[in-house]
Amino acid sequence: MSRSVKLTLGLIAVAAVVFAGFVIFLDPKEDQADSSEATGAATGQLVREDSPRLSEGGEAVFVEYLDFECEACLSLYPAVEEIRAAYGDRVTFVVRYLPLHGNSVEAAKAAEAAGEQGEFEAMYKALFENADEWSHQETSQREAFFGYAEELGLDMERFEQVYDDPATLARIEQSAADAEALGVTSTPTFFVDGERLEPTRVEDLTDPLDAALEG
Repeated sequence: MSRSVKLTLGLIAVAAVVFAGFVIFLDPKEDQADSSEATGAATGQLVREDSPRLSEGGEAVFVEYLDFECEACLSLYPAVEEIRAAYGDRVTFVVRYLPLHGNSVEAAKAAEAAGEQGEFEAMYKALFENADEWSHQETSQREAFFGYAEELGLDMERFEQVYDDPATLARIEQSAADAEALGVTSTPTFFVDGERLEPTRVEDLTDPLDAALEG
């Protein structure tokens, strides 16, 4: 195996099952068309200057369009974390938003507000790791998100200001608009160096990273 650190077999098995279930719901023709439109996507649209990053300065750029309330995103979160650990600072990991559920926008606002204080990654993890508490609820989960911010020791006045700032919502809406322009209609959707991936197994994410780093 070419990569220096490989994923655990358990995560590969879990992610493979999730991928298999995910692709069943895709229209192959539609997905293929979307992929063609997004192939070689302009970096300026796929990754904007203000797009949140989980790591910076890598030789390859890995982008995930996600929804914090998405079951497939949640199921793949451990695998993505394992990939991040394996590739470290050799890869820039970028998060884009495509909110598709009731509290998805609010969750993204919480991530953005935490990011303003340098704690995007911590909130990103808190949202996924506590998803069973707040996701798929009919009422606003603002209180839960503010609770996570308090647990992270954030300045709550600043957090609330950014959370409620129309500019924060505008960034999330811009991300969703970029997704539409790129033909992204579902989450998670992944890109490596501007090329949209069509994964059915974990290696379909890591092999392009290996190729990008070797190239």
